[in-house]
Amino acid sequence: MSAPFRFPRFFVTTPSPCPYLPGKTERKVFTELSGQHSVELNDALGRIGFRRSQSVAYRPSCIDCAACISVRVVAGEFQPSTTQRKVMRRNADLEVTACKPWTTEEQYALLRRYLQRRHPDGGMVDMDESDFSDMVEQSPVKTYVVEYREPSLDGRPGRLVGACLTDQQADGLSMIYSFFEPDDPVRHGLGTFIILDHIVRAARAGLPYVYLGYWVEQSRRMAYKARFRPLERLGPDGWRRFEPEQKELPLG
Repeated sequence: MSAPFRFPRFFVTTPSPCPYLPGKTERKVFTELSGQHSVELNDALGRIGFRRSQSVAYRPSCIDCAACISVRVVAGEFQPSTTQRKVMRRNADLEVTACKPWTTEEQYALLRRYLQRRHPDGGMVDMDESDFSDMVEQSPVKTYVVEYREPSLDGRPGRLVGACLTDQQADGLSMIYSFFEPDDPVRHGLGTFIILDHIVRAARAGLPYVYLGYWVEQSRRMAYKARFRPLERLGPDGWRRFEPEQKELPLG
């Protein structure tokens, strides 16, 4: 950069109970994303395992644990499995729109149903509309809410069945948070479809990666990320391909 670039200041959170591994505590290192170089900073930090939450970039910095591993899908080389192809065909009629990061009552209602059914004990279950607006709208980078709707009827938008808060980075799409209609009797695998759709769109746009956040081998909640191959993990020697053990789990 030709303009002066101020090195960011990093801070560390106080330890708190780990949401993924019982008996463990978590700690995070974070920095603020602000100023004219916030996009470049977010891209650079994303390549070394940071995630964005509103105007903050963070990554785990736990004292006695390194279970959280950053993973990303190599979009251009992705080949869906037989099950994933079925999910894509089943939901091929959904209408997908990349919307500006503004919240709606319909999105919030869908989020509430998702959290209450899938994560009733999670830290987000008490999120109110103001919290949701902050999560979506307070972004200093290029962000979208990708909506997944059933086909339009008589010119009216179809039912919203899924959404994903997504950042477009220089080298890929970063899936910040996705939610969908839980236990829909017709549309099985909506969570899987949202990831598959992001992989396809990244490849078409010439973006090499889809960032899936952190994978924890011992956490059943994280196991679904191992189904998307080829997968890369971030380690001391940089990003390397790996093949985690796949477990039979119901589609999300």
